[in-house]
Amino acid sequence: MVRAKEKATDRFSLELQLANFIDVASAETGSLAADQVRRARVFGVVGCGATRLVLPGSIVKLLGLKPKRKVRVKYADGRHRLRDEVDGVQVVMAGRTGVFKAVVEPKRETALIGAIVLEDLDFLVDCERKRVVPRDPRYVVSELE
Repeated sequence: MVRAKEKATDRFSLELQLANFIDVASAETGSLAADQVRRARVFGVVGCGATRLVLPGSIVKLLGLKPKRKVRVKYADGRHRLRDEVDGVQVVMAGRTGVFKAVVEPKRETALIGAIVLEDLDFLVDCERKRVVPRDPRYVVSELE
């Protein structure tokens, strides 16, 4: 269980560890020194209405991630914009790790953690206590038909 940094709204934030997954894989094969892996620790807002992982442009630059395509985003106020999408973002959250695509928001200061990350890492959101909880603390549960 991860306790989140308290906020005054229904949203809350928690700490994430991010890395460039190409660097991580290169370090695992020995073609890059482990201390050369580009990493960042950031706070991410758990957005119960958000779908995707969204990262600040400054973090994307720090991780050395290159845009792969443009995606159309819709904001809560109804505005639409085109934004860059990157892939190969390794996310470590509450001891669970996954690799994701992310939308780049140039002026954003914190990450936004949407449903795709939460579902893939098998976290339930407890908005009342402002935390995420693994459905099973030992395993990621995958439901199959």
